[in-house]
Amino acid sequence: MNTITAEALKARIDAGEKLHILDVREPHENAEFNIGGILLPLGKVQTLQIDEIDDLKNEEVIVYCRSGNRSGQACYILEASGFTNVTNLTGGMLDWQAKFTG
Repeated sequence: MNTITAEALKARIDAGEKLHILDVREPHENAEFNIGGILLPLGKVQTLQIDEIDDLKNEEVIVYCRSGNRSGQACYILEASGFTNVTNLTGGMLDWQAKFTG
């Protein structure tokens, strides 16, 4: 599993890169604040209900949550399911909001 900082991810988004971003928080958390991407709560990842992202197995997938813990779990599960390039956003949305929405 790779990791990426909020600053590095924001720079890539701002540069217009086409990224595959996965939010593994709950729908209410996503509704409150998100940076885009696909909403796929960790519970679905844990039960391997991941058909909607199967086509990304060989693409970089950047995973985020509130603090980096759930996304870290999701990264391990995705790797075990055959995903070859998963990246965890360290510090999650807490870090992102502290740096960019202060």
